[in-house]
Formats: sequence, structure tokens, C-alpha cells
Amino acid sequence: MAPELTTVSESTAVVFDGTAVHRYDDLAPDTEFEFEGVAGRTLPRPGGELLCRFATVNDVHFGETECGVIEGMDIGPILSVAEGEPPYPETMNNAAVDEIRAIDPAAVIAKGDLTANGTPDEYEMFVACYGKAFGDKLAHVRGNHDAYHGDIAPEGPTEIALPGVTVALLDTVIPRQTTGQVPAEQLTWLDDLAARTDHPVLVLGHHHVWSPASKKREPTYFGISPDDSDKLIEVFARRPNLRGYFAGHTHRNRVRAMSATGDVPWVEVSATKDFPGAWAEYRVFEGGILQVMHRISSPDALAWTERTREMFGGLYPQYSFGEMKDRCFVVC
Repeated sequence: MAPELTTVSESTAVVFDGTAVHRYDDLAPDTEFEFEGVAGRTLPRPGGELLCRFATVNDVHFGETECGVIEGMDIGPILSVAEGEPPYPETMNNAAVDEIRAIDPAAVIAKGDLTANGTPDEYEMFVACYGKAFGDKLAHVRGNHDAYHGDIAPEGPTEIALPGVTVALLDTVIPRQTTGQVPAEQLTWLDDLAARTDHPVLVLGHHHVWSPASKKREPTYFGISPDDSDKLIEVFARRPNLRGYFAGHTHRNRVRAMSATGDVPWVEVSATKDFPGAWAEYRVFEGGILQVMHRISSPDALAWTERTREMFGGLYPQYSFGEMKDRCFVVC
């Protein structure tokens, strides 16, 4: 396999060659480079001081024991750890915690699918990992997996005030269903929050939006329903300080634009639990915000995520990894 340029920031590039990690620091912003035979360009640096950093994870799936299962489909392979090895959600999330600690985040936000089956024991595993590490810096909201059998995780919405930015964490879950929604009261809450805020607001939720450009308008769309997606996009179009929407759920890195909201990114970030094994960092400057996706790079985590490249007939990386513009980019 050829080396992969996985991450760039305004000053750093990271190239993975299998389980070997090559990190290059102190690079000039907005400048072309070539390392390990792979060319790229650092991100522009927004103006002014760096005000804070915060981190997100999603689809951490504590309690999961089989990876690659899609209900109603038999693509394979189904992967699990060997007897006596630690569960892979613990391996991935413990390593993510170590990496996130290193940036001294102002907040850590887990945007759903904290558990595999929505059981209290699985939720306690999540809290023991992230709550112990980050205390009152941790904010989290349920995903569809957390509500299949009831409600074990906090409901939203939640406002998180950070230096230079406000994070609005929505609850997009429909209990006991896979699909998502944004109820009217949350749309009103978000509209009001944006109206009283004079700096950028980043909106986070578990489910991704349906695109009005889609040729199909299905009530069973596996993200936020078309009707509620339309209404959420309308709020963004009305409030220009809503500067991006960031979801999990799909287990892939993707950025889309909607005609009604111009250059506002509608973002999906890949799962923490399997390839590429991701967490996302947001760097908030006086003059703008960057998203920097990190691939978890401890040896044990990389051994697992290299195995999970095999999922879905070996097609998973094409789906989940995305292009560089889907992973690392200028938000605003």
C-alpha cells in the first residue's frame, strides 16, 4: 500500500505508511510540500491569536464485539479481537483520550453512539473512559445506538460557550429508531441562540442532514429526515453566524455544501472505533476556525484499524476515509 497523507493543519503534516507514522511539524501555513513521496499543502492560518482548541469523537460503540455488521446485509468480513485481547472499543477510545489530552482541549464533545446496544453497563464504560479523563470539560449526547432500548445518555440540546466560539449540541435521536430528526423546539432554541450570539456558532449532532439536491426524498432516510433537514438548513440560511454542522453516524469523512447556505460546511466525521480511527480537533483563532482530523496512532489502535480496512469486501476505506478536503479544512 502506498503511503497516505492523512492529516494536515496550518503547521503539520502526518503521513501513514501502514502502521508507521511520519509526522512533520513547524511547516509554513498554506505551503506545498512533499514527504514520503506524497504531496500536499498545509492549511492557511486564520488571523489573530489561537483562542482555544476543542475535540470531538463519535461512534465510539462501547460494548461492541463484532465489527463490520450491517443488518440485512452479508458482505463481510466480520471482525473481532482474539480471546484474551482487550475489546477494540477500549483500545481505540483509550488511545483517543491520550491523544486528546495532549492538546489540552477546552472541551471534549462526544456526538452520539456512545454504546453498541444502549445498555447501562455500556454507558458506564463510556463515562469511565471519557468522564474520568475530562471531567466537566466533557459534553455528550445520545445517538441512535444509545436509544434502541430506552434513554441512557443525555438528551439535548446543550450550549457550550468557549473562547471565540459557541458550540450548539443538538439531540437528533428518535428513540428506538435508526433515523434522525430535529424537533421544532430545538430549531427554535438554535435560532434564538444564534440571534443572541455575535460570534461563530458551530452546530453538532449525531445524524447528518439530507441534501435538498438529492433526487430522492424518503421519509426513511437514515440521517435527519428530509422535512427536518429543510428546516435546519432554513435556520442556517437565516443566521449567518451558524458556521457549520458536524455529525457522526455515517462512519465516514465527508463535507457537503447546500445552495441555501453558501460556503457553510455540512460535515460528517468518521468513527473512532474502526478505520481510520478518528477524532477531530477544532482550532479556534480570532480570525477563523480549522477542522483537523486525526487518525489515532498508538500501535495497538493502528493494528486494529489496519485490520478493519478489510470490512465490506475491502471497500470500506473508499467509503470512510474521504479526501483531504473532507478531513482537514478551513471551517470559516
